[in-house]
Amino acid sequence: MGHIIKNYKAYWGMTKPSIMMLVLVTTALGFYFADGNFGRPWLLFWALLGTALTCGGSSVLNQYLERDVDALMQRTKKRPIPMGVITPAQALEFGISFILAGLLIFCWKVNLLTAFLSLLTCFLYIMVYTPMKRLTWLNTTFGAIPGALPPLGGWAAAANHLDPGGWVLFLILFTWQHPHFYSIAWIYKEDYKKAGFKMLPVVHPDGKFTIAQIIAFSFLLVAFSLMPSLIGMSGKIYFWGALILGMGILYTAFLFQRSQSNLDARKILGASILYLPLLLVLIIADGFFQY
Repeated sequence: MGHIIKNYKAYWGMTKPSIMMLVLVTTALGFYFADGNFGRPWLLFWALLGTALTCGGSSVLNQYLERDVDALMQRTKKRPIPMGVITPAQALEFGISFILAGLLIFCWKVNLLTAFLSLLTCFLYIMVYTPMKRLTWLNTTFGAIPGALPPLGGWAAAANHLDPGGWVLFLILFTWQHPHFYSIAWIYKEDYKKAGFKMLPVVHPDGKFTIAQIIAFSFLLVAFSLMPSLIGMSGKIYFWGALILGMGILYTAFLFQRSQSNLDARKILGASILYLPLLLVLIIADGFFQY
């Protein structure tokens, strides 16, 4: 415990706070749609706390498993394990403890369905996606499955069952991750190549296949993001706002097609990071004005 307190910044960094915040936003998204509002703040609090713990623990275990290749890449070589700030054994213990604590909160304060979905997310991320990065460029698509489960977890936390609306949110998150992570893979393709990761820009370095995937999934994102309005989950404010946000990502995708530059890849990345919080704002605004 003393080691954790002494190196709390390193442990906190291993939980990947920026990714955790996006996961929490999407969990809140699912909760809001299933509940109709945030009228049960304590249930939402426990759902978000459990999600934060399991998400953070999964990130730590991911770094535990990839500690050898993290030391080879410029963007990851200063992480706590490669730097020797935290030992592999300490990271393993910390990651498992976080996940178990999160699952306990789900079972105690939320419901078993949410606990199961969270456990499934951890398993797919740690035991499927992480090793697949060394095997095939399809790792991004397989990794998008656990990445799209948090809104289902939020839905299950509020409703204790899953409805078609929850799966619509799953599809939105599933498609969103492709332009987001392909842009990251393009920016850091040399690092990934050095580490032996089979990312799409490494396997197909001319960029044509990467661009095709980004544009295709950007179009799908526009289509899926409009489905909540089409099935009656939200209204016109959300519809037009989601359309504008989706077209923004699509626009950056076409900029990247023209230049294939890291600068335009970063524009895709930036647009995708803004997309999810703004989508949540649209949903809340839509519900407020409808009410």
